Amino acid sequence: MKLSTTPLLLILCLSAVVAAAQNTPKLYRWVDGEGIVHYGDSIPAEYSEVERQVVNEHGITVDVMHAKKTQEEIAEDLRLEQLARERELQRRADQALLATYLSVDEIVMHRDRRVELFQAQARVTELYLRNLQRRMDSLREEASEFRPYSDDPDAPMIDPDLANDISVTKDTIARHEQNLERFHTDEESIVTRFDGDIHRFKALKGLN
Repeated sequence: MKLSTTPLLLILCLSAVVAAAQNTPKLYRWVDGEGIVHYGDSIPAEYSEVERQVVNEHGITVDVMHAKKTQEEIAEDLRLEQLARERELQRRADQALLATYLSVDEIVMHRDRRVELFQAQARVTELYLRNLQRRMDSLREEASEFRPYSDDPDAPMIDPDLANDISVTKDTIARHEQNLERFHTDEESIVTRFDGDIHRFKALKGLN
């Protein structure tokens, strides 16, 4: 059976073309500071950071090697990237806001429920603190007859259990005071966040 040699010849020809292209030196074109156009198969060191073009044998640009960016250009690129990220985050936030709520009243209702939760936690904490404070007053009154709480130099040293009771109660009071402060801070943060959502929702819906 006779075999066709056409595919083999085609492969050999393509290989030869690729090899020739790889062995052909690149020709560069660049412009100096005075606006004079230069050509060469290599870039002088003083022009290594300027924009240059790779041209073929017909003088047609086949590739562009961009100039090294200045610090100002780099800073501007970073600013634009940050701006694009912020816009994308805002777009996603807007999309989620519109998908979650159908009206301003729904946002207000959700806000009020969250606020009520923090207020309830604060009320419970305040009640517990009042009880702790009464216990602390009682412990201190009891400890007033012992050193180091008594001014009497002949007073006996406080019982270790009583001293430990005072210390534990004091730490518990401090911890719950911090919790109470956090509840108030979280409540303010929630109100601020929901007020922002309401303002943004109105803007997106074109409401007054």
